[in-house]
Amino acid sequence: MRWLILAVLGAGAFLYGVANGLPWLCLLSKPLPVIALLLWLRSAPADSYRRWLSIGLLLSLAGDMLLQWPADLFVFGLGAFLLAHLAYMVAYLSDNRRLAPLALLPAALAGATTFSLLVSAGLGPLLIPVTLYALTISAMLWRALARIGTPGISARSAWLAAVGAALFVLSDSLIGINRFVSPFAGAHYAIILTYWFGQWGIAASAFSRRATITS
Repeated sequence: MRWLILAVLGAGAFLYGVANGLPWLCLLSKPLPVIALLLWLRSAPADSYRRWLSIGLLLSLAGDMLLQWPADLFVFGLGAFLLAHLAYMVAYLSDNRRLAPLALLPAALAGATTFSLLVSAGLGPLLIPVTLYALTISAMLWRALARIGTPGISARSAWLAAVGAALFVLSDSLIGINRFVSPFAGAHYAIILTYWFGQWGIAASAFSRRATITS
């Protein structure tokens, strides 16, 4: 419960800072929800899945600060989040390595759609980094979706990870659209809320991960 309070206070302070143009408050409060998730995750079963999720959250925390810092560190933030997606993908692969072509289709479609939108706006020197990022988030989403229906993995864990991964991808896509295609009203709120809920879903998938065997 105490970690939930920390997350809610941090999220509330950040949203207040965005609404009132207080960059110092945003900088101080933005990492708190992810820090709360990291602390909460420590109570999940200790295994490689939890370890890689923790690494992903730490890398996401670095990405948060790099994007929020009062300087243009976008490429470095992109790199931190790319590594976070890779960490999540390793966690999912530790549970399941089946090909899952039906899961690959929507993941590839989501990545290709976002990439096409960004390329249409012209990325210049960011073309290669964004291409790598689009491939990475698509692969991460694929491996999250591939856990659904896997024997031994609870439906709750599988769906939490899948929805969390999808929200994380959506948040990344909104960042790209707002930055490169067309800024839109409420972008900051849509980006951060999908991001936080996505991270929560991914972290929550570490709890009650194994399916209950009934006779």
